[in-house]
Amino acid sequence: MRKLIVAEFITLDGVIQAPGDSKEDTDAGFAHGGWTHPYWHDDIGVHFFQAMMESDALLLGRITWQGHGAAFDPMPEGDPFGDVMKSQKKYVVSTTLKSTSLWRNSTIISGDVVKEIRKLKEQPGKNILLDGSSVLAHTLIENDLVDEYMLHVYPLVLGGGKRLFPEGRRVNLKLIEATALPTGVVFQRYEPVR
Repeated sequence: MRKLIVAEFITLDGVIQAPGDSKEDTDAGFAHGGWTHPYWHDDIGVHFFQAMMESDALLLGRITWQGHGAAFDPMPEGDPFGDVMKSQKKYVVSTTLKSTSLWRNSTIISGDVVKEIRKLKEQPGKNILLDGSSVLAHTLIENDLVDEYMLHVYPLVLGGGKRLFPEGRRVNLKLIEATALPTGVVFQRYEPVR
């Protein structure tokens, strides 16, 4: 069975909202977008590129899918990360999206999300990777569909914003890797304890 890996940039208080840009996700008046920039280290890119090479599918919520598609699909051929992102099969969970023309190799999941993701995990292939997509991440966590968390934990507290783990949900985890980066970010990998 394929592993479903949740890969996130996350603050010490669990926020995953708008890590890359101030305009990325301003829901509920979120004004801290782009909070990862002061902490960049090349190893962060290495970790994500490695995760992409070990996966053959991306699972995303509509908002994250649209943001990624607008950024990666137009990249010129020959860009190593762009080429990988374009070639991956993408599954976007949405009840409102009608077309996948924004980003090649995409399929819409609009029915029973839990059932469809279970089917995806049973298909042959490499890992399935999810990033961003807080609402979808909550559904996966609540239905025990996550096999690993790959987290870049940033040394700051934002005090509010969309969080990775659903409120009131207990999740027991086993640490399988931890590496501190010079910028204060700690790369951590966890498996759920079932």
